[in-house]
Amino acid sequence: MEQLKFDYPSAVRPVTKRAHVGVVGSGDMEVLMQPAETGAAQVSILTSVNGFGASWKAVMDRFFAKYDGAVRIDINDAGATPGSVMLRLEQAVEVIEK
Repeated sequence: MEQLKFDYPSAVRPVTKRAHVGVVGSGDMEVLMQPAETGAAQVSILTSVNGFGASWKAVMDRFFAKYDGAVRIDINDAGATPGSVMLRLEQAVEVIEK
């Protein structure tokens, strides 16, 4: 198990709702989003696959290039691909913005 943490200080849009999408299982992941305690975005990832920190960083950088929410994201991963990660993140944003 590997734990990764990333901070994105330039979040400007406040988040007021919570979201939970996905399920931890073989090749999948869950995303929990909630309002951040600060005006920034924080990401905490717990993954069963070690050694992919650079890939996770690239996916999160790409996500936050589009999304400016001040949100706390907790990800529990069981081997999801980068495409699945982005899909789950976008699903969580959709839940929050409804």
